Amino acid sequence: MEIESRAGLFKLWNQLELHELPEKFVIRAVDSPNLGFSISRSDGQVHSLQDDHVLSSTSKVSTIYGVVGTIRLLAGTYLLVITSRKEIGDYLGFPVYQVTSMKFLGCNESLKLSTYQEKKDEAYFRNLLRIVESTPGLYYSYETDLSLNLQRRFKLAEGWMSKPIWKQGDPRFVWNRNILEDLIENKLDDFIIPLIQGSFRIGQLKIKNEPATITLVSRRCTRRLGTRMWRRGANMNGDTANTIETEQLLEHKGFRSSFLQIRGSIPLLWEQIVDLSYKPSLNIISHEETPKIVERHFHDLMQRYGDVIAVNLTDKDGDEGRLSAAYAAEMQKLNSVRYVSFDFHHVCGNSKFDQIHVLYDEIAEDFEKHGYFLVDTEGKILVEQKGIVRSNCIDCLDRTNVTQNYLSQKSLNFQLQRIGVLSSTECISTFPEEYTIFKTLWADQGDEISLEYSGTYALKGDLVRYGKQTMSGLIRDGISAISRYYLNNFHDGVRQDAMDLISGRYTVSRSSPSPFQLNAFESISYLPFASAILIGGLTLTSITVNQASRNAQHFVTSVVCAGATAGVMAIVKANGRQFCSRPRLCGLL
Repeated sequence: MEIESRAGLFKLWNQLELHELPEKFVIRAVDSPNLGFSISRSDGQVHSLQDDHVLSSTSKVSTIYGVVGTIRLLAGTYLLVITSRKEIGDYLGFPVYQVTSMKFLGCNESLKLSTYQEKKDEAYFRNLLRIVESTPGLYYSYETDLSLNLQRRFKLAEGWMSKPIWKQGDPRFVWNRNILEDLIENKLDDFIIPLIQGSFRIGQLKIKNEPATITLVSRRCTRRLGTRMWRRGANMNGDTANTIETEQLLEHKGFRSSFLQIRGSIPLLWEQIVDLSYKPSLNIISHEETPKIVERHFHDLMQRYGDVIAVNLTDKDGDEGRLSAAYAAEMQKLNSVRYVSFDFHHVCGNSKFDQIHVLYDEIAEDFEKHGYFLVDTEGKILVEQKGIVRSNCIDCLDRTNVTQNYLSQKSLNFQLQRIGVLSSTECISTFPEEYTIFKTLWADQGDEISLEYSGTYALKGDLVRYGKQTMSGLIRDGISAISRYYLNNFHDGVRQDAMDLISGRYTVSRSSPSPFQLNAFESISYLPFASAILIGGLTLTSITVNQASRNAQHFVTSVVCAGATAGVMAIVKANGRQFCSRPRLCGLL
C-alpha cells in the first residue's frame, strides 16, 4: 500500500507484486500497477515500466515487501528481495519492520557459457548469497530513514525529509548501500529501502502512573563489517571493527530525549588468527601509519559527536595487557581525547559487579557535561549532547554491553529528572517493574549484536538482566563460549567472505584471477577430516588397549596406535590455522 512521508512530498510502497517471466522479473506496486520496473534475465538490465505495460497471465506472481538491491557475480546479476517482515514498533511515530526472510533471484543464464573454474567460483559465491539471505538484525521503515539519530535529524536542513529515503540517512549505517546502485541509477526512488543492521527494541514504562517509552536502537557501521576473529582493530582509514552507535530514546508527554554511545574495536592495527586455540594469540602489527590511523579514527568521532571519552575495558595482563599498553601509548599523543583504562575483570571480577561505579566516578564530571539531547513538545531544542563515551573491550560485546548499560541508566535518570518524572533524589532502579523492562531491553540488544558479530548470545548477559551472575547465566555463558570456539574456527571464514561480498569490500570480476585456486590440503573439508582421523585413532587405540588386557601380543599394536594418534594430534595442533575456516576473498586489513 502507498505511504506518504509526513513532509507530504515523497511516497514509498510497502507491498509489491513480483512477476516471474521466462525473460524477466517484473516488480510493481500493488496499489498502482503501472509503477514499477523490470530486470532482464538475459543481461540483468533494469528498466522502468511503461504506462501500457502488459504482463503475461502465465507469469508466476508472489508478494514481496521490498527490494534490497542487486549484485553482479560471474554469471550475471542477482536481485535481493524481502519475502517476509514483522512490524515491531515505531521510531518517532514511523512504523518499523524487521526483515524475517530474504531471497536472491538469479537474473540471467550466462553460467552455461562459463569455464569450469568460473562455475566452481560461482557456486561458492552463490553459497555466500545463501548466507547473506539469513543475515540477522535487519530493520527498516517505509516512511523514514533509521540510520540517523534524533540529534542529527534536528540538525539537518529543513525539508530533508522530502528527499528520497535513501538520500536522507548516513551511508555508513546503511547495510545494503553497496547493492543499491542499479536502483539509484535508474531513479527508482519509490522502491529503494535502506536497511540498518543492529538492534531495535522498545519498552513501555509507567512511572508514577505516567507512561513513557524507551526505544533502544543500535546501528552497526558497514565500513569494517565482519566476524569476531576475522575483523579486529582498525583499517588504514581509521575505521574499526564492530563499530556500533547505540541510541537510547525516551518519549514522554511530547518530550523526546536521546542519549548516544559508541562501541568499537581498539583502533590499532592488530589481529587474532584462529588456530584451534581457545584464545589465539593477539598480534599487534607495527606500522609507521599507526599514529595517523588513531588520529583519523578519533577525528571522525569528534566531528560527528563532539568531545570523546575513550574507555578501555581490557585487562592489564597477558596479551590483552600488551594491546592495552600499545593503545595507551598512542592515546598519550592525542591531547584532544580523554583516555580512561579500566580493568573490568580486575575491578568487577569475583561477583563485584557493583564496582563499576568506580569507572563512573572517574568520568562523572565529563560525562555529565556531555549531557544528552532533549526537545520539548513544540520541537524546541532544550539540551544538546556535546560529547560521547566510546567503550571497548576485546570483542566490544560483553564487558562493553555491561558498561554501556550502566552509563545509559545514569543518563536516563538525569533525563527523567529534567522533564519532571523523577525528583532529584529518585532513579529508575527504585521502580522494580520499570527497571526490569529497562534492563531486559539492554540485555536483548546485547544478545542481538553479539549474534551478528560472534554468532552467539552475549556473555555476562545476566549482569545486565539481574545485576549479578546466576547459575543459569554461567551455564548459558559456557554454552556460548563453546559455540564461539566452534564458529570462530570452522565457520566464520565463510561468513566473513559473505560480508565482504555484500558490503562491496570484494568485487567479483571476470578479469581478476579466481580467489579459490586452493592447494590440495586447503581444499579438504577441515573439521570432518581432522575429526575423522582423531576419532578413528582414539577408537582404534581404545579397542587395542582392551585387547591388550587379555592378550599381551596386542600391547605393541596399542602403543603404535596411541603414538600415531598422538602424532596426528600434534600435527593438527601445529598446523591449526590450516584446519580452520578462513576468509578467501580479502585480507585482514
